[in-house]
Amino acid sequence: MTFFGRLKKIFSPARTAREDDSGRVEPGEKVRGRPRVHVLATGGTIAGRLVSTGPRYRAGVLGVEALLDAVPALRGLADLSGEQVANIGSQDMDEFVWLKLARRVNELLAHPDVDGVVITHGTDTMEETACFLDLTVHSPKPVVLVGAVRPAGALGTDGPVNLLDAVTVAANPGSVGRGVLVVMHGSLFEARDVTKVSSSALPTFAAPNSGPLGQLIDGRTYYGHRTGLSPERLVFDVSRLDKLPPVGIVYGYAGASALPVKALLDAGCRGIVSAGVGSGNLHRDVLATLADASGRGVAVVRASRVPSGLTLRNVEVDDNRFGFVAAGALNPQKARVLLQLALTRTRKPEDIQKMFDDY
Repeated sequence: MTFFGRLKKIFSPARTAREDDSGRVEPGEKVRGRPRVHVLATGGTIAGRLVSTGPRYRAGVLGVEALLDAVPALRGLADLSGEQVANIGSQDMDEFVWLKLARRVNELLAHPDVDGVVITHGTDTMEETACFLDLTVHSPKPVVLVGAVRPAGALGTDGPVNLLDAVTVAANPGSVGRGVLVVMHGSLFEARDVTKVSSSALPTFAAPNSGPLGQLIDGRTYYGHRTGLSPERLVFDVSRLDKLPPVGIVYGYAGASALPVKALLDAGCRGIVSAGVGSGNLHRDVLATLADASGRGVAVVRASRVPSGLTLRNVEVDDNRFGFVAAGALNPQKARVLLQLALTRTRKPEDIQKMFDDY
């Protein structure tokens, strides 16, 4: 046997009669000795393609099979299967896809032969989907979200290596019990802390308050600090839900108007998140309107438009007096996710505050 033939034999994964030439197997089947990872595709830039010279592209063009076929090295990491859940730009992500994802992820991870799930996703709302799944997935097995800043065909496209990293993390037993993760550009982030910090740069995600959970170097996963899912962790059962309570976000700024708040109330929102200034402060007109809404049973959460820091109770705003909830470390978009889920259980501000404190 030639030298290259020996190398091929060493690095080629074991095969079974049910495995095809792509190295993938049917959902639920597992080749002995290798982890089993299922990929759920939702579209985004990672599934995008250039439509002309320059920066223009269409998101959500490529299907899950094309994504997997583009990275042959995936075959050596795990037994892979995949399915298309959606194929959209993540600016169009909504609660209906979230509920579908949560049900499917919980179903997959309940199977003893599935070791982890990777979800390909656009970066625009990836942090919100990660937060939702972190609060609704019941299994400690790894769930990893991944995307790209540059589409297929672009110079320096980042999708293939990001996908390779995501499968590496999902296949790693050390990822068990760490909650839902986001893997991008060699860094791992926890769902609660990650946020998009650049609209165009490759290191597009960061965790301003905590830093990354770990890094990927030369195909190996290095966790910087240990975390674990508490048996009493906050988790919601959405298996029987077909929609979530309507919750909106109002943005704070100098001279802010209460009109957006009134529009949300007129539309029937059961909760409102204020993306306030500083430590969650509100313009006096907005404060008065939200206080009145809170008194009428609408859940109000104070968060901040500032990228880092905490929104704490009763610092400059008397939350006890107005019946507000303080978002703590959650940014406005993640506070909205948690508030939607909280409202499936209760409308009491004190109970909702405890959920924010516990997450």
